[in-house]
Amino acid sequence: MPWLPELFSAPAIERLERNAGRELAAVPYFDGLLTGELDALLESFAAEPEVHDPVRGRIRGARPFTDLAQRTRAWLTERNVEVETVTHVSTDGGNGFEELVLHLDGPAGRIALPLTLVAQRRPDRRIEEIRIYFSSWALSRRHAVRPPLLQPDPALRLEGIVASYQEALAAGDAEAVLATFEPDGYAREPAGGEYVHRGQAALRSFYELLFSGGGGIPLEHCAAVDDGRVCALEYNVCRWGRSELPPQAGVAVYERGPSGMLAAARIYDDADPPVDADRPPDPA
Repeated sequence: MPWLPELFSAPAIERLERNAGRELAAVPYFDGLLTGELDALLESFAAEPEVHDPVRGRIRGARPFTDLAQRTRAWLTERNVEVETVTHVSTDGGNGFEELVLHLDGPAGRIALPLTLVAQRRPDRRIEEIRIYFSSWALSRRHAVRPPLLQPDPALRLEGIVASYQEALAAGDAEAVLATFEPDGYAREPAGGEYVHRGQAALRSFYELLFSGGGGIPLEHCAAVDDGRVCALEYNVCRWGRSELPPQAGVAVYERGPSGMLAAARIYDDADPPVDADRPPDPA
């Protein structure tokens, strides 16, 4: 996901599949942009293109999307971007997500930018909307408050270990959070890089820090894509312990290990924590 491969030219698909080493059921987001084949991108949408971008906000319509695609393609080229795929999921209902790390040139050397995009699709695989999430910390060492993209869904029901994790997070119970992870499981903050906490001791320190503001972090659950192995949960964070926050959008990806417990929790938002301001711990 997200682009429909049958809409691209044969040379473009041959090149992409040769690079991927496999037949593509869908063209990845940035690979599609780099082809420069705007007609294929536009025709992959069910109606008017709609993209929620962390920097440029809500993009809707053919002309604004074309401008976004051209600017992004130029940025990818100028920054010498290499795309690392972490995981991608597409469900029978059509919705899916890509989880990536963009490796790019920065002022002081190479930067790794963790990123997730969620595609809402129709049964015919045409895209209704793309929502992109990343933290600006890796690029600017600053947080940028991002208003909600979705409203909470009272009918959304999480199951199993992901539901248990969310309950423990909301309660501010570090030991209950740890009980949802495999022994060598890890949590990765939005900034990525050094902000990875692996193993029970590191996870305990991390979540105790998160809960040091006087309680848990209840999230508003908005949408989820889950194939049984990996779950992407889109949410709004409005409270962190005793502190109320401006409602902010984010997504967390929960990867289950062989035991069914969490092998990883990877977070993508820009929430500014009401704790130690010199580092960017994240709520989800």
